[in-house]
Amino acid sequence: MELIAAPCGGAGEAEAVLGTPGDQRHCWCQFDRWSMPAYRGMSDDEKRGHLFAQVASGGASPGVIAMLGDEPVGWASVAPRATFPRIGSSTSMSTVDTRADLDDAGIWSVTCFVVRTRYRRHGVSAVLLDAAVDHARASGAHTVEGYPVDAAERPRAGSGTYRGRLSTFLAAGFTVVARPRAGWAVVRVTL
Repeated sequence: MELIAAPCGGAGEAEAVLGTPGDQRHCWCQFDRWSMPAYRGMSDDEKRGHLFAQVASGGASPGVIAMLGDEPVGWASVAPRATFPRIGSSTSMSTVDTRADLDDAGIWSVTCFVVRTRYRRHGVSAVLLDAAVDHARASGAHTVEGYPVDAAERPRAGSGTYRGRLSTFLAAGFTVVARPRAGWAVVRVTL
């Protein structure tokens, strides 16, 4: 079977990945889409409802899904950067220089990856990243930005790897534009 990825086509695909045990089941890809007080004030069911509404909105999908045959195996969040208010306040996702153009609708952000446990270490994140870039390009983006962890500086990044690994972004043609703090990078690719 071939591993492919494309914009999320429905809530069922997203739930098959994000509804599995782990942190993603409590986040439902809402962490960066809300202020911290608003996010903390939501129940898991409310977060799930927000994601399902985003998927069903009729606009650009809020993420891409990796499929192995008919089985959803991974998810990556990608949307216009202005969709993610936490980027501007996060010490691992921005610097003074990268905040200068936060409202530029042509810059899209890849904020997280979720790969189902049994499919990890099989290149799913790379396939998701390629699909995220394609989705952003097709939706009018001129730049895609990411916020990966640098495993060379943070070999025990643990749950921080949900932002992706720097090596995956570099292999996809992204370049480092900022180092907001040790072990983290802001990367971009111009489309």
